[in-house]
Amino acid sequence: MLAVSPSRPRNRLLAALSQADLDLLRPHLEPVPLTIRMQLEPPNRPINHVYFPEIGIASVVAVQSKEAQVEVGLIGSEGMTGTSVVLGDDRSPHSTYMQVAGEGQRIPASKVREAMKTSASLHGMFLRSVQVFMVQTAHTAIANARAKVDERLARWLLMAHDRVRDKRLPLTHEFLALMLGVRRAGVTEAVNSLKKQKLIDTGRGEIIVLDRTGIERIARKSYGTPEAEFKRLIG
Repeated sequence: MLAVSPSRPRNRLLAALSQADLDLLRPHLEPVPLTIRMQLEPPNRPINHVYFPEIGIASVVAVQSKEAQVEVGLIGSEGMTGTSVVLGDDRSPHSTYMQVAGEGQRIPASKVREAMKTSASLHGMFLRSVQVFMVQTAHTAIANARAKVDERLARWLLMAHDRVRDKRLPLTHEFLALMLGVRRAGVTEAVNSLKKQKLIDTGRGEIIVLDRTGIERIARKSYGTPEAEFKRLIG
C-alpha cells in the first residue's frame, strides 16, 4: 500500500480537520486512483469504504429504475462520500460513482465509525459536511423544478469547474443529460446557447470554460447558496 503523505491534505474537508482529528484517520487512509465510472457506493449495498476525493467528480444518482436515474448531488475535493455512515447507517438507495476521473483517499467505513466515536469534534465536522451536501441536493431540486435548462447547465458547469480546477471539463452531452435530467437534445440546445454567447467552447468530449463570470450571470440564483454554506460551516 502506498504511504500517505504527511503534508497538508488536498481534500478540503480533511484539510479543515484539527491535527488531532486528522491523526485519527491518517493511519487508515489509502491513496487510490478514481477511474471513470468507478462505483464508490452501489445502491442498497453495505458501504465498505468512505472516499475523500482530491481530484475528479463523483455523482450521487437517485435510481428508480434503469431508465429513471437523475443526479441529485456531486462530490469533489470539498467533501466525502459515506453520508449514510456519518448518519449511523451502512447503505444508501443512491448510486455514487465517478463521472470525472481523478484520485483521492479512502478509508474503511469501520474506521470512520471508530474515529467518530472517539472524537466529538470529528463527528461534528462530518455532520456539517452532510449538511452542506443536503443544502446542495435541495438546491438541485429547486433548479430542476424552476430553472431553465441553460441556467441548470450553467450551474452544473460552475460546480464542475469548482471541483476540477481546470477550464477544460471532460463532459459529454450524454453525461450532462443524465446530470440535468433532460433529453440530450435539450442539453445540445443549451450548450449551443452558451457557446454562441462565447461563454464556453466545446471539444471532443469536453467543454471549455471561457468566461466564468458570464456563466455565473446565466446561472443566476441557482448557484451560490451551497458554496456559501460550505464556507460558513467548513471554512
